[in-house]
Amino acid sequence: MRAMILAAGRGERMRPLTDHVPKPLLQVAGKPLIVHHIEALASAGIRQIVINHAWLGALIEQQLGDGSQFGVQLQYSAEGETGLETAGGIKKALPLLGTEPFLVVNGDVLTDFPFSRLNRQLPVQHTAHLVLVPNPPQHPQGDFALDNSTALVLPQGEPQWTFSGIALYRPEFFTSVPDGKQKLAPFLRQAMTQGQVSGELYTGFWADIGTPERLAQAEQQLALLRGAR
Repeated sequence: MRAMILAAGRGERMRPLTDHVPKPLLQVAGKPLIVHHIEALASAGIRQIVINHAWLGALIEQQLGDGSQFGVQLQYSAEGETGLETAGGIKKALPLLGTEPFLVVNGDVLTDFPFSRLNRQLPVQHTAHLVLVPNPPQHPQGDFALDNSTALVLPQGEPQWTFSGIALYRPEFFTSVPDGKQKLAPFLRQAMTQGQVSGELYTGFWADIGTPERLAQAEQQLALLRGAR
């Protein structure tokens, strides 16, 4: 299986930290945020990883190189300075992701989710599988519902959960996505109405690194988690 780390965000809410450093390279617990993902993917047996980038993307390539220092193979999908949003970025990177289902993780989350859980095939009727998490304080309304009886993700329903930014996709999911800048949510909702999106709820450690304050909180949470093990 191949994986993609989404690392093209500008990180406006993280300024001034991201004025000269791309958000994926911000340090968390002594290493760049994106390295946490690379190491977790490698430990799950995923060795081929694609990273998209935009703002200060050349610095990401310079620091991570070809991935050999992590025991993986890294390839890059450059999107220019402004980026292509999530769906547009994945669509552009498809030639690097192969013909089988691939894993995607947002570069601006921190989690101990076991990626090996997604190192599998999708049922033929599903084009995506989403990992949902309990709603964090900054996003109390959630994103999608989960039907526990069918394991299908629904655009509406109760309770609503937050999309973690971790998912498994078939390349076919992006067939209807036009080239260029495209948000992901509208295409997810369309696929949900056709019963093509499965999901699961993860209640372990997960944090959205959206602001300097949440970065500091996540680092403290991670330290406590590791201290308890």
